[in-house]
Amino acid sequence: MGSIFRSEEMALCQLFLSSEAAYNCVSELGEIGLVQFRDLNPDVNAFQRKFVHEVRRCDEMERVLRYLEREVEKDKLPILDTGENPEAPQPREMVDLEATFEKLESELREVNSNAETLRRNSLELTELMHVLKATQLFFDERDAEPNSSITQNLLPAEEGKAPVQLGFVAGVTYTERMPMFERMLWRVCRGNVFVRQSAILQRLIDPVTEEEVRKTVFIIFFQGDQLKNKVKKICEGCRGTMYPCPDTAAERKEMGEGVKGRLDDLTTVLTQTTDHRHRMLAGAAKHLRTWFIKVRKIKAIYHALNMLNLDVTNKCLIAECWIPTPDLGRIQEALRKGTEKAGSSMQPIVNRMDTHLQPPTFHRNNKFTQAFQNLIDAYGVASYREVNPALYTTATFPFLFAVMFGDAGHGLIMLCFSAWMVLREKALIASKMSGEIWNIFFGGRYILLLMSFFSIYTGCIYNDIFSKSFNIFGSAWHIGEHANATAEVLEHEEQIMLDPAYKDIYRGDPYPFGMDPMWQISTNKIAFQNSYKMKISIIIGVFHMTFGIVLSLFNHTFFKHTINIFCEFIPQMIFLIGMFGYLCFMIVYKWVMYGCGEQFDTVWQSSCAPSVLIYFINMILLKKDPAIGECNQWMYNGQFTVQLVVLLVALLMVPIILFPKPLIMRHAHRAKVAARQTTEVDIPGSSEDHHEEEFEFSEVFIEQTIHTIEFVLGSVSHTASYLRLWALSLAHAQLSEVLWNMVMVIGLSQSSLVGSIMLYLLFAVWAALTVSVLVLMEGLSAFLHTLRLHWVEFQSKFYKGEGYAFAPLTFKYIISGQEEDE
Repeated sequence: MGSIFRSEEMALCQLFLSSEAAYNCVSELGEIGLVQFRDLNPDVNAFQRKFVHEVRRCDEMERVLRYLEREVEKDKLPILDTGENPEAPQPREMVDLEATFEKLESELREVNSNAETLRRNSLELTELMHVLKATQLFFDERDAEPNSSITQNLLPAEEGKAPVQLGFVAGVTYTERMPMFERMLWRVCRGNVFVRQSAILQRLIDPVTEEEVRKTVFIIFFQGDQLKNKVKKICEGCRGTMYPCPDTAAERKEMGEGVKGRLDDLTTVLTQTTDHRHRMLAGAAKHLRTWFIKVRKIKAIYHALNMLNLDVTNKCLIAECWIPTPDLGRIQEALRKGTEKAGSSMQPIVNRMDTHLQPPTFHRNNKFTQAFQNLIDAYGVASYREVNPALYTTATFPFLFAVMFGDAGHGLIMLCFSAWMVLREKALIASKMSGEIWNIFFGGRYILLLMSFFSIYTGCIYNDIFSKSFNIFGSAWHIGEHANATAEVLEHEEQIMLDPAYKDIYRGDPYPFGMDPMWQISTNKIAFQNSYKMKISIIIGVFHMTFGIVLSLFNHTFFKHTINIFCEFIPQMIFLIGMFGYLCFMIVYKWVMYGCGEQFDTVWQSSCAPSVLIYFINMILLKKDPAIGECNQWMYNGQFTVQLVVLLVALLMVPIILFPKPLIMRHAHRAKVAARQTTEVDIPGSSEDHHEEEFEFSEVFIEQTIHTIEFVLGSVSHTASYLRLWALSLAHAQLSEVLWNMVMVIGLSQSSLVGSIMLYLLFAVWAALTVSVLVLMEGLSAFLHTLRLHWVEFQSKFYKGEGYAFAPLTFKYIISGQEEDE
């Protein structure tokens, strides 16, 4: 309770560690995770620190491990995670780790290189085999069809001479480049070549990228060496691969058999190489997580050691660190354990230092409170030992959210989702699901769980479940012959307006829990709910802000700022309660004193109920409205006098907040200066640096003026800001009702078979819109407005948020598989 209410007390300590034991001591401190080291070498370049060589070695080992991890993931092998937390290796063990990683990397790279070479050779032989097949098929087609156009010469034979003999080139190119390749041949060779192509249907794998590629075999016929040279250059320019192809069928057959035999041998060798690589990676995958933890622990330790100073003898390392005061005993025990592990005879020394430095802020949180603490820290980390709003946010945040989101049905949807995340928490963490949106939802699962519970509660108060109501206890309204039967009232053709003044339809007993379900079908529902929710919002807001001012008293008392108690806390409480507390009093007084029935006199009937807003405005303007009919001019006797006194006292608090504090501070500063000067005269040479006592009256007065204006104007604007509780609640209820009437009512109004099918489809549409719009979008809107009410309206009354978070050396994130922030 103490740590969540107010941050832990921190101590700045000086550690003296022997050089041989420093590594083990820091390792033990990292396992505890309660020590934040201060950098004693801020002006030293990162590349000039003592242990930079060790950090580089760790970086190199981490690079090798990432390479192994990529290769393991490429083979889709599982990385074994036993949950083991190995200790940080000793410095002498780094050599063995480096040797192991270097051997693994070199072997794996060699295997990968050999496998790539084998795949490349296999691809070339496969392409050559397809070239030989396509060439043989082409010539077989020519022999089978002597009169076909393929047998025609490109150039006609001259009279009395033998036909012109043509040469040919065969090869393979990418299928997508074939049209461009043909156009290039046609234009460069002026149409004096003949191209035949055949697509390779077999699945081909690129040896480098290991992705599937599509290729086509081409055969180009030409005449003369000049065209031959042009064709070869075009093939090279278009990245086509040319293969030797014999002229005779027998030679082609013999070559094909040889290629097939070599291809079979290559396939066998490639399979064996792949199996060897798989076994090597499977062995590495068993130890990969442990290796990562060890290397990152070593790296974190040397990063911390780089912040330490060496003494003049180079035999001792000096550290300064922030430690939570309750944990000093644990830290000393960890240092002793590290010294014993290193076998050092020099015991570590922990020296607590006096300092004027601001300590870091450290709150001990569990998995439940951490989510609420993150909401507060997003606004600003609490100043050291300042009251922490997270403790109260665990209750007020889900409640204010539920006031705006009050629908039991929508709350039930949120409850199912949040309960699933909470119940399967360990499994979901172990699955290490990625995604920014998912991480936000999962990190706030306990906030979502509480918000859903509160939403169900406020939904029951509003009697609003998917824009409908349940008549559990029986309505107090009687509409004609349909007493206590809201379902039958729906069939009435006339519009229903509820008025408690009519005793023939209202028996006078309130609904036992929440709102009467009959209001759901009345025409004056919005007017009634608007009045109720608007007044409730004001009351909740005033109580919330008053509680914030009360919390400021705890800060003033703890830090012994007595002047702030009398010049800020007391006048602020009087001002806020005098103005807006009185407004809440009038709201409750009106609810209690005015009503319908014989027990109320004529002047106290609901028809004479005054407007609280008008009364409040008249109070500020010192104005009186005349009485109307038999109604009283005032709500109670002496109301004008009471309001005048309350207003004058509240306005009197403004100069009390503004003037006394700066004047008292100036007087106290002058007294300190006079006392110091007297001391220096009586004791020569006793002057010290008093820079912390510098005081500028104009700055203090201006700051206090801004604070006063901000509080007075903020009291008005912040009170009005809480009306968002009413506005968003109304908007959410109306959107839910509109969605029901425009979608579900259409399906429910049908009685035929087609209507049943339509209802089935319309329900899917309604459910999708309910989840996406009313739960997700409206929920996000209510969440952001709740966050605003806490950050601005509530926390501005007492919370400064000018601290910085405690960032200890810890191996927690390394063990969980996350990179520790350096």
